[in-house]
Amino acid sequence: MKLKLRLGAVFILFLGLIANAQDKYGSEPDKCKTNLSIFYEYAKVKNYTSAYEPWKWCIENCPQSSLNLYKYGLLMEEDLMNKAVAAGNYAEFDKKAAEIDKLYEMRIKYYPDNLGKVYSDWANSIFDRAEADKRGTKVYKEEIYDKLKLSFQADPSGMSVKNLAYYFQEFTNANKDNNAQAVFDTYDEIMEAVGKDKKTKQASEINLTALGQVQVYLDNTLSSVATCDRLIPLYSGNFEKHKTDVVWLKRAVSRLNDKECTEDPLYPKMVEAYVNAAPSSDAYVFYAGILLDQGQDNKAVEYFDKAINLETDNYKKAKYYYRLALIMKSKGQLSKSRDYAKKAIQQRPSYGAAYLLISNLYAGSANNCGTDEFSKRMVYVAAADQARRAKAVDPGISATANKYIESYMASAPSKKLIFTEGKASGTPYTIGCWINETAKIP
Repeated sequence: MKLKLRLGAVFILFLGLIANAQDKYGSEPDKCKTNLSIFYEYAKVKNYTSAYEPWKWCIENCPQSSLNLYKYGLLMEEDLMNKAVAAGNYAEFDKKAAEIDKLYEMRIKYYPDNLGKVYSDWANSIFDRAEADKRGTKVYKEEIYDKLKLSFQADPSGMSVKNLAYYFQEFTNANKDNNAQAVFDTYDEIMEAVGKDKKTKQASEINLTALGQVQVYLDNTLSSVATCDRLIPLYSGNFEKHKTDVVWLKRAVSRLNDKECTEDPLYPKMVEAYVNAAPSSDAYVFYAGILLDQGQDNKAVEYFDKAINLETDNYKKAKYYYRLALIMKSKGQLSKSRDYAKKAIQQRPSYGAAYLLISNLYAGSANNCGTDEFSKRMVYVAAADQARRAKAVDPGISATANKYIESYMASAPSKKLIFTEGKASGTPYTIGCWINETAKIP
């Protein structure tokens, strides 16, 4: 009896699969498959004239038979629209524009996936339409914004760099005076989407430079909104409601810190709430910054160490070690400062700023780490060597590194001094003191 029931269930499932296949290809499945094949062969070689009629039949009779109907159909319709406007036939231009919009609607109805990109592409289509339409009688701005809004709501990581920037600009203009919080939230969501793209896609697949430019553009757009005069009252009014909301606290504290709104009593209050709500590396670093402002350097170092122990991102670890190196330098603990700078380099080998810090530490110790003119001047050679390393690993700081090198080598031993000391150029020379490194005599 159980076997019969199982066979019956399998048969019903089989019938269901057949029915779904028939639904997919419409009431004339064989004709649908034939036209699909004909259309596809022509469309993929851009023979749109021959592809159009079989495609049109499929769209009208079996619209969910293949995603290619929309992929190539949109290309065909846009090509026809461009030819219409080039010929000055605006009646045909408007007709094709309406057909393109209808195709996007059908694409979303029958294939409701990857909608962030689909709506973003739709916005691009309207952008192109607006540029091609020279009549000046229609405003496309609202249509574009509407599609970008739907794209952002579906999945901002599917939006192009240009569209992210355009959407945020328009969103900011519409909300900066009556809903600044929404502007900040949208900024954070965009940056999280950009960060996600950077982490999940290979460098060969994505324009990382362009993604970096998104943040620059968004920051410039936000600068007129995110002022201390605006942020402090906004966060003060919302603090009680959000004082255990980790996401809100992280964003608020980060923004106050970035905009240097740290003098107000609200800032340490929010940082303390952030530390309590989520003892994370970010929270500890913000708290360490407050402790530094209060002159509690030793306690600040403790919290930096806590942040480093929790952090898994090597780039962030390097930043924290570098901050500790600067703290130790300010306290006159030069050897510890170098140790932390080297740890920063271990986490991020291209950290040119860390090498420059070591270079500066050495140069500042020339008088203390040399017993005579020659040994003191050799300290500058070691300092210049560190600046050369900085330039080699991080070309972005070449200009600064070159200034260091030029300055320090101006104080290096002269040919006359090298000869007088009985030394030979190119031979290694050990510098003592806390530096304890070997440099080649120039």
